[in-house]
Amino acid sequence: MSTESLQKGQLLIAEPSIIGDLSFNRSVILLADHNPEGSVGFILNKPLSYALHDLIPDISASFTIYNGGPVEQDNLYFIHNIPDLLPNSIEISQGIYWGGDFERTKELLNNGTIQKDNIRFFLGYTGWGAQQLEQELESQSWIVCSNSYKQTILSKSSHDFWKEKILELGGDYVLWSNAPENPILN
Repeated sequence: MSTESLQKGQLLIAEPSIIGDLSFNRSVILLADHNPEGSVGFILNKPLSYALHDLIPDISASFTIYNGGPVEQDNLYFIHNIPDLLPNSIEISQGIYWGGDFERTKELLNNGTIQKDNIRFFLGYTGWGAQQLEQELESQSWIVCSNSYKQTILSKSSHDFWKEKILELGGDYVLWSNAPENPILN
């Protein structure tokens, strides 16, 4: 795919050749922003072993926290599909929004208004400086595809997400879909 058409809202699928990289091996990333200064994304398929209430005890929701990427992993980020309920959110694309009023988010989580299919939380994010993502695309580290799931991507299971996307690509990628995560250990 031409790097000219990179835009927020697209998915970045880690090439099977990214082996041994703990952050990005078999990652599916939602590109949340892309502009001449750089890019930001969130890894959608790397759940962590703790829930939202583990990090913020005054929130009763047990929603899974995901590893959003290696940058600022001490900060919590969220994407959602309910901008009418969360003021000050920024549209990524196709009904997916980033951030918003966190006090209102906590209130809606605690009263049960926000469901797991509406929101996803991340520790950290994935970031690229100016032209860095384009260089990684040229070196064939990523496959770019559209987000055909639109706002329902938040309800997409993270288990086997990378494998599903690789199978959709067909061709030589099908061989990689069942390969062990680290072929060296095979």
